[in-house]
Amino acid sequence: MKLSRRVQSLTPSKTIEITATAKELKKQGHDVIVLGAGEPDFNTPDHILEAADKAMREGLTKYTPAGGIAELKEAIVAKFKNDNGLHYETDQIVVTVGAKHALYNLFQVILDEGDEVIIPAPYWVSYIEQVKLAGGVPVIIEGLEENQFKVTPDQVKEAVTDKTVAFLINSPSNPTGSMYSREELEALGQVCLDKELLIISDEIYEDLIYGDETSVSIASLSPELKERTIVINGVSKTYSMTGWRIGYAAGDSRIIKGMSSLSSHSTSNPTSIAQYAALEALTGDQEPVRNMLAAFRQRRDYVLGRLQQMAGVKCATPEGAFYVFANVKEAAARGGFENADAWVKALLKEEKVAMVPGSAFGFPDHVRISYATSMDQLKEAMDRMERFTQTRS
Repeated sequence: MKLSRRVQSLTPSKTIEITATAKELKKQGHDVIVLGAGEPDFNTPDHILEAADKAMREGLTKYTPAGGIAELKEAIVAKFKNDNGLHYETDQIVVTVGAKHALYNLFQVILDEGDEVIIPAPYWVSYIEQVKLAGGVPVIIEGLEENQFKVTPDQVKEAVTDKTVAFLINSPSNPTGSMYSREELEALGQVCLDKELLIISDEIYEDLIYGDETSVSIASLSPELKERTIVINGVSKTYSMTGWRIGYAAGDSRIIKGMSSLSSHSTSNPTSIAQYAALEALTGDQEPVRNMLAAFRQRRDYVLGRLQQMAGVKCATPEGAFYVFANVKEAAARGGFENADAWVKALLKEEKVAMVPGSAFGFPDHVRISYATSMDQLKEAMDRMERFTQTRS
């Protein structure tokens, strides 16, 4: 049976590979600790669950407009105004089946064959594949580790060609947890204005920040930048609603209309019940978010403290998200491993700790460690990892 060229061009996911191995070991009866999760381990807050139950019982279980229900769009408009100082109309908002779907639709709408998108590395794995699926070309620029993996305006300038359509930024970042400052965003934004690039700002982790700084949306810095920016966000990370699949995008009404039209011929609409749950998430009690953030901060500090004492392991302090992006190049070399991928596989085989190799994100000397799991699991995982670095040196 024939497969299309676009599907054959997809790169197999290292995240899925390591997860499948961990599951197989669990089936065999091994006590495996998985630190690869890209989702909070907390359940969705009760008041959101109750809103979904109410929606079902009231019969709100039918088709909705492809771009989302009016009430949810209005709540998203209010969220942008209150949290980001951004003013949108509802025709500049589209609700999607998760933030990943928003990105997918966006690339399908803005890219023609051969169009280029500048993507900083380390990058979230799906950016690359989604650009390729839309016929585009991902152009990778590497953030320096000593600059917290953030790219510079000069790097963006050098990467621009006559085929460049867009520049993508993810702050706070998956996998590094790094966050761009207002000044850094202004400088990057100026390059995009000068080169007439569309800016794609993935802000899905904007509420998961652990220092005194707050996340800044590049769209909020000037009217000109707002005009050229599509903001991607959703309820998955902030409200522990990954399985509900509700994301959204905001920006130019023509692009937003195109994204909605694409949905009308693919998914129809985001699940009606999930939309009413998301409405409650955005408008209801925010205390569960603050509690989750406090737990993540405690876990982050614990994991960092342990990692920074391990031989051959280096890591910067992430400002947001729920990952530590650790450099294990020296640890791998000490253990006689060819690279971090081999080191990760051996750690899983020998100590039953699963994490995602950095090569999945374009940085082969690193590993992504998620601390979105219980403190007991994290303590045991760090004990096992420390033992592995000691015995393999």
